[in-house]
Amino acid sequence: MNQPTNQIVFLDRDSLIADVRRPAFEHTWTEHAASTAEQAAERLQGATIAITNKVPLRADTLAQLPDLKMIAVAATGTDIVDLAAARERGIVVSNIRDYAYAAVPEHTFALILALRRNLIAYRADIEAGKWQASPRFCLFDHPIRDLHGSRLGLLGYGALGRQVAHIARAFGMEIAVHTRTPVADEGVVNVTFDELLATADVLSLHAPLTDATRNLIGAAELARMKPTSILVNTARGGLVDEAALADALTRGVIAGAGFDVLTQEPPPADNPLLNLRLPNFILTPHNAWASKEAMQGLADQLIGNIEAFVAGAPKNVMG
Repeated sequence: MNQPTNQIVFLDRDSLIADVRRPAFEHTWTEHAASTAEQAAERLQGATIAITNKVPLRADTLAQLPDLKMIAVAATGTDIVDLAAARERGIVVSNIRDYAYAAVPEHTFALILALRRNLIAYRADIEAGKWQASPRFCLFDHPIRDLHGSRLGLLGYGALGRQVAHIARAFGMEIAVHTRTPVADEGVVNVTFDELLATADVLSLHAPLTDATRNLIGAAELARMKPTSILVNTARGGLVDEAALADALTRGVIAGAGFDVLTQEPPPADNPLLNLRLPNFILTPHNAWASKEAMQGLADQLIGNIEAFVAGAPKNVMG
């Protein structure tokens, strides 16, 4: 009896909380709850298709996998895969695109609203009994700023950046964008990087992490921002110098920051942002993308990518 041609191995199934349907072609399916980089080569022996979310597949690992034909990345970012090595070996790498077009922008605005209206600080005041002891009917010990009439600065204007801009219009915000290619959308102002830093009331990052963008925002860039501005990063850890940001927030160089990503994840205990106990800093554990709806969309697209590859028409191909 002939064995199925395609052997699929999912290296870190527990990283995706969704119903992952099986592809509509003959195959074997093996999944592991989690895998380390060191386990990858052994677990992928004989596999023709590898699924990975965050398990690295470097050149030395790929060299041990002569049967591998496709790497289906269960995420948008593909920095975990050595794309050059995959290309040399004729391995197709596909990623997930535009699945979190609602989840990430909504999370971005959750951070923006909480910071602009100082919700964390006011909650702490109530927990400390300050409202209860107030001689007035309300507290306004911390500044509250409207979004209406303020400037949203976007670094990057892909699918997520566009959706953030769409939401911003509903709040009556002015939208300024800095990208490699000028934006032609109505109501969007194209600005230089320096102008983006200097004029944004809210600066939201939606750029990929590359050698050119690593630590793009450091101490000098933070110093050029308005002291009343806030910085939001739901894109990639490493775009911002974390030590410089911690210092800037502590000294009041900018008014606040909301981050969903860090340079190393999970973070080590000595990360300067992890232990920053300030009401004007909000850190969430890289879950802006992880709504139930977004994860199911990711899972469906993941299998769609695999089916397209087997059908001879690969899509969402990287490199």
